[in-house]
Amino acid sequence: MRILKHQHLYQLTFMPRLFPVNCYLIEERDSLTLVDAAMTSSAAAILSAAETIGKPIRKIVLSHAHADHIGALDKLKEALPYAEVFMSETEWKLLSGAFTLKANDPPIKGGFPKNIKTKPNDFLLEGDRIDSLEVIAALGHSPGMLAFFDHRNGALIAGDSFQLRGGMAVAGDIRWRFPFPAWGTWNKELSITSAQKLTDLEPKLLAVGHGDLLHHPVPNMQQAIQRAKKGLHFNA
Repeated sequence: MRILKHQHLYQLTFMPRLFPVNCYLIEERDSLTLVDAAMTSSAAAILSAAETIGKPIRKIVLSHAHADHIGALDKLKEALPYAEVFMSETEWKLLSGAFTLKANDPPIKGGFPKNIKTKPNDFLLEGDRIDSLEVIAALGHSPGMLAFFDHRNGALIAGDSFQLRGGMAVAGDIRWRFPFPAWGTWNKELSITSAQKLTDLEPKLLAVGHGDLLHHPVPNMQQAIQRAKKGLHFNA
């Protein structure tokens, strides 16, 4: 595992050279918030990183419920019974098998584990706050995906709304050196709309599920959006 730090944010990267999967520890005054839970095998390393920082993980927030973002949740909850868990209601319904597609919706894509036992303490809506993080609805890659914006330093944790591995891209826009986020994207049009919404926040740092941290990301985000629009002949 590789750890990169920027101010209040720690990026934890598993398999950084092969198939990078990121989760994040956000430092608050007396505790840590974990954003995403990486893979099933990641729990011990996440707990070790928190121990090194020297603060307890009190909250776990999930951008979405694909297996590489929620895999270690049960093991983490077992080790941290006091930690509160938060996600969108839509993503919980996908996990529990209660999600129903509308008539014109594209099919669900990506891997959603069927054996997650941990239930969220509460569901998140846009505008909610988890300590320093503001919740932003970022639908597209999955039907209920969330992003998180830290107003202290302008850091945007965007889940899979963008990827940096294999080349900067909006979710759904294939980069053949790393096509997996695109292959797992549910609704490309919504992804573009959400990407523009996140860009309008003018983040100073972009932190994604797959790829390195990107400082001063807005020009790159705008370029990725334009490429994605051209690929879909987007007219919105």
